[in-house]
Amino acid sequence: MEKSTDSTIIKATNLTKTFGEFKALSNFSLSLEKGSFFGLLGPNGAGKTTFVRSILDLTDLDKGHITINGIPHHKPEARNHISYLPEKFSFYPNATVREALQFFSVFKISNKKERTPGIEKAMEELSIRDLARKKIKQLSKGQLQRVGLSQLILGNPKVLILDEPFGGLDPLLIKDLKDLLKKLNSEGTTIIINSHILSEVERLCDSLAIIDKGKLLALKKIQEIDQDLEDFFIQTINSNKEAHL
Repeated sequence: MEKSTDSTIIKATNLTKTFGEFKALSNFSLSLEKGSFFGLLGPNGAGKTTFVRSILDLTDLDKGHITINGIPHHKPEARNHISYLPEKFSFYPNATVREALQFFSVFKISNKKERTPGIEKAMEELSIRDLARKKIKQLSKGQLQRVGLSQLILGNPKVLILDEPFGGLDPLLIKDLKDLLKKLNSEGTTIIINSHILSEVERLCDSLAIIDKGKLLALKKIQEIDQDLEDFFIQTINSNKEAHL
């Protein structure tokens, strides 16, 4: 299949996924524009993680399909466009930072000659060059998160997905992370963040979706929301609960 020529980078259509009697996604459809900074919001168990895992082809859907840049998501070339950072990044504890990045570079940078320069650039971007020989088990939480962010940007992916990226970070690292994400987005990278910190979503994102009980409740541009995001979020979730009473 040829790559998409329109403005859509990710298109999910009628996604349904059940775990036993629990329906994690229910005829869920969502399209994301190229270059958008997108916030994925919802209470715990709303379906956000299942949606992300579906994009990454880590969950077998009962129904529906996803394309990434026009390519079916289950094809390896589709996932080459995406880089993911889980809420808690981890790696082999006795590996050094450089060894960890060398491992990820094999999957993210196809040209062998470009791997070492790519690693150097990523370490420079996240200010961890001085940690290159340090073992993963010796790192603080903030340092480990910087390593995770370094692997995230290896190979210049078109789409970044970050799961709760601000949790437990100190103010300096939060600022550095926000500055990095803004820079990457300004260069055309599509960014999706799954976060409970609504104030950061409001400051960073240009659009958002609110999910609950596996269904899309709202899809809005930030500028279209004429009230505090927390109030809008709570009202949207409560209205859905009332509809199911």
